Amino acid sequence: MLVASVGNVLVWAVWIVAAFACLGSAVAVVSFSSPFYSALALIGNLGSLAVLYLLLSAEFVAAAQVLVYAGAVMVMFLFVIAYIGPNSAWMGGPSWQAVGAVLAAGALFIEIVVVIGLKASGHLSHSENVGTAFGSPAEIGRLFLTDHLLAFEITSIVLLVAAVGGVILGAHSRRDAPDEVPSL
Repeated sequence: MLVASVGNVLVWAVWIVAAFACLGSAVAVVSFSSPFYSALALIGNLGSLAVLYLLLSAEFVAAAQVLVYAGAVMVMFLFVIAYIGPNSAWMGGPSWQAVGAVLAAGALFIEIVVVIGLKASGHLSHSENVGTAFGSPAEIGRLFLTDHLLAFEITSIVLLVAAVGGVILGAHSRRDAPDEVPSL
């Protein structure tokens, strides 16, 4: 009995630390002025989300979160940031972006309130029978390579076009920049 309560306290402690790390790193992503530090904070955010997935017994999703997002995608982000250079800082945008962000946050808040309300009223408690293979790596792979193959391949082509476009835009910005004369 004592061991079970200590384990429960440990799970809650890890959850609280991961939740605050997730929130803190999310605030750091939008508050740092350097895009490099923002990308590093985003890696911390993705890592803390992986810990939360582990607490939900979603080991495959946690591993995919670390390998795909915190690994491959963030390496690509850091490569683009390093390729473009520190002198091409974003100086702010039009006010319509702020309005759009507030509207999106409001829509997300309304969605959260509706889901919590439906869960509290019992409308979400009647679920279908879920098979034991649901969410397993084999089942996810089978779905990717059979039912959702077209969407999977379109996504890979879009990512390839985005990477080639980033390299082309970076090459144009370097070509248009005046040559720096090194001082002796």
